[in-house]
Amino acid sequence: MEEENLSGRIQENYLRARREQPNASIANTKAPEPTLDEARADLAKAVGKLADQFLAKRYGPLIGTIAETTTIATLQQFESNLTRAKGDITLVVQEFSDRIFSTGKLRRE
Repeated sequence: MEEENLSGRIQENYLRARREQPNASIANTKAPEPTLDEARADLAKAVGKLADQFLAKRYGPLIGTIAETTTIATLQQFESNLTRAKGDITLVVQEFSDRIFSTGKLRRE
């Protein structure tokens, strides 16, 4: 009786695994890349969970939520500063290249 029960379980598990096996066409497609907002939210959740695990006893149960919102705000501010700095760096590089190349033209003439 046990052998029949065991073989029935094996067959049932085999059929279930076969049903749940992904198709080849689905397995070969790449998952869509997360957007910047999704990536920022995932990182903030991870930081919030870490803060909750390690600091909740000392600072209270809201430390995870506070760390999560602070992380999101900090990352958004960093992104805006990075965008602004990129524009500033582009202007400086253009100015330097204009001065370098215009000085070379004057010397040649």
